[in-house]
Amino acid sequence: MPEHHTPLIATIALGLVLAFALGLAAHRLRVSPIVGYLLAGIAVGPFTPGFVADQDLANQLAEIGVILLMFAVGLHFSLGDLMSVRAIALPGAIAQIVVATLLGTALAWQFGWGLGAGLVFGLALSVASTVVLVRALQERRILETERGRIAVGWLVVEDLAMVLALVVLPAVGGALAVGGAAPGGFGIAVLVALTLAKVGAFVAVMLVAGRRVIPWLMHYTAYSGSRELFRLAVYAVALGVAYAAAALFGVSFALGAFFAGMVLSESQLSQRAAEEALPLRDAFAVLFFISVGMLFDPRILVEAPLAVLATVAIIVVGKSVAAVLIVRAFGQSWATGLTIAASLAQIGEFSFILAGLGVVLGLLPAEGRDLVLAGAILSILVNPFLFSTVERRRVRLVRPHPAGAAPAPEAAGAASGPVAPAPAMPEPVGAPAPPVSPSAGDPPARDERPPVTALTGHDVLVGYGRVGSLVGAGLLAAGRPVLVFEERSEAVEAARRAGAEVVEGNAADPEVIAAANLAAARRLFVTVPEAFEAGQIVEQARAASPAIEIVARAHSEAEVAHLRALGADLIVMGEREIAHRMLERAGAAAGAGAPGQEPAS
Repeated sequence: MPEHHTPLIATIALGLVLAFALGLAAHRLRVSPIVGYLLAGIAVGPFTPGFVADQDLANQLAEIGVILLMFAVGLHFSLGDLMSVRAIALPGAIAQIVVATLLGTALAWQFGWGLGAGLVFGLALSVASTVVLVRALQERRILETERGRIAVGWLVVEDLAMVLALVVLPAVGGALAVGGAAPGGFGIAVLVALTLAKVGAFVAVMLVAGRRVIPWLMHYTAYSGSRELFRLAVYAVALGVAYAAAALFGVSFALGAFFAGMVLSESQLSQRAAEEALPLRDAFAVLFFISVGMLFDPRILVEAPLAVLATVAIIVVGKSVAAVLIVRAFGQSWATGLTIAASLAQIGEFSFILAGLGVVLGLLPAEGRDLVLAGAILSILVNPFLFSTVERRRVRLVRPHPAGAAPAPEAAGAASGPVAPAPAMPEPVGAPAPPVSPSAGDPPARDERPPVTALTGHDVLVGYGRVGSLVGAGLLAAGRPVLVFEERSEAVEAARRAGAEVVEGNAADPEVIAAANLAAARRLFVTVPEAFEAGQIVEQARAASPAIEIVARAHSEAEVAHLRALGADLIVMGEREIAHRMLERAGAAAGAGAPGQEPAS
């Protein structure tokens, strides 16, 4: 098919292939893969020879990446977290925007530009990139620490300020242009009030209606037992709320997605499941960096090198110094101030939008847009190195403490603030995967239903992965008759070799679990790690046999409560059992147990 007939496929395919190759090369050179992604964008952009990708399509794909990324951030950022950092994030972000805008206006004055150009240029340099900030925090596992929450809250305030600027700028553009009339104060006040009212209405809708509807929708879909439908529900919520926020309330896609994720985070069960259903966010985040690289004209580096350096200095040095001083002024440590400074020492998507709008309104010359793009590219390139340097410095700042005293809250490698629950350990490579729910609309044919087992007084084991195989081995060693439900051929064969009777299929399907003869069974073990799928199995099993004992696994207190409500008798939470085992060992070491006797597990 001719290339011009497939611009979407060509943009995605060539962009991702180049991003992979150059990102891998950057990683081999011990440089952030982001460098490779940006170079891939430059390679397929209009300012280099060869294939030129569709810039409009690339920008829209990048916007999807921003939506999914901010939705995922919202999943880890509750309303309580946002309110807990408002005292520093709100005034801090506003103060930094003012400082950066003044620095940008001063530099624009040196270039001979007008006041309007200076304000647009300064605002574009003041707001950090969502993708870069979140990726940096995630890579260093500090997104959920106190400093990570401050940085994200700071970013939310910056985004709100930019939404307001994008609404007000067209109204005052004529007045800010050289020779324009004085702006009408009343008209500007009305626009600002209207924008704030729209943002407030969106937040109110999300907090009042969204907090009820979104978790209910996710739980309802989870109970269907279809993983395909559940993942579709996640994407529908993330993209649907983001689009509705922009179309109905004038809020940015990123902010809409962030609030959708934050509302969903009220339910830990839905939160954990939703995290597993966002495999596309990283791929779309890469497309964001490709789209940034496509905008960059390398000629600006040769034609105006001093202007580029001055722009980068404001972004990397000016904003960083301002952030550190602001954080210190609010009583936070130097270590926290350095982390916040490094997080915000770059610019991104809102900067491009502001610069483009400034050019359209005749406020900002084309050279200003090129400088903003150059500043974005170079600051994004420098940011990983700056972050590494700052983190090493932070370690030295927090390491010393008096002998016998507790380490500082910001100790190296430790997360400040509430400790996130330990993630579930992944199944080892090659191990059988947990059962996958059948796709909606594709139930097994009635003539393919598995026959009901002839076993009685038996144990039923759902899942023969890492946990299930250990449970099964113990039951078989004790001489218990065991019936295993599994789908993957490797796991099925392993269970049969161990001596268990096996039903091939997904136990979440009512027609499959009917083969277990639960009324005659002694006990049911549900070892699949997905709580919503396990809940479907538990609920059906309890309905089929009210007397059967049901044992299940969970990864959080919310999952424990969920499974217990559906009828499980015993729920084993891995993190809690690990802690108990460690404490038992500590008791034995202190002499609680008999000398040389190993505590029971």
